Amino acid sequence: MHSHPVLSWTWRTVVATVGLVILLAGVVMCITPGPGAAGIILGLAILATEFAWARGVLRFARAWAHRAKERALAKTRRRRAQRRKAPSMR
Repeated sequence: MHSHPVLSWTWRTVVATVGLVILLAGVVMCITPGPGAAGIILGLAILATEFAWARGVLRFARAWAHRAKERALAKTRRRRAQRRKAPSMR
């Protein structure tokens, strides 16, 4: 597809449209209930298949998501440890 100019342009337009729609849905889901971060990362992953700028943003977003996951897991571990240490109130 990339060897033919018209097909290449059409393909990039379709990828850009689908990627942007999913990306914008992810942004909306950050405000409304839904998996906003997953939508943003999925939209960037689709865009990254055709656009170099999206690869850099995707790399940053994936690192951010990994750090957020680690912080959430650390907080859960601390809460569980505190519950084990607290004496029962019976």
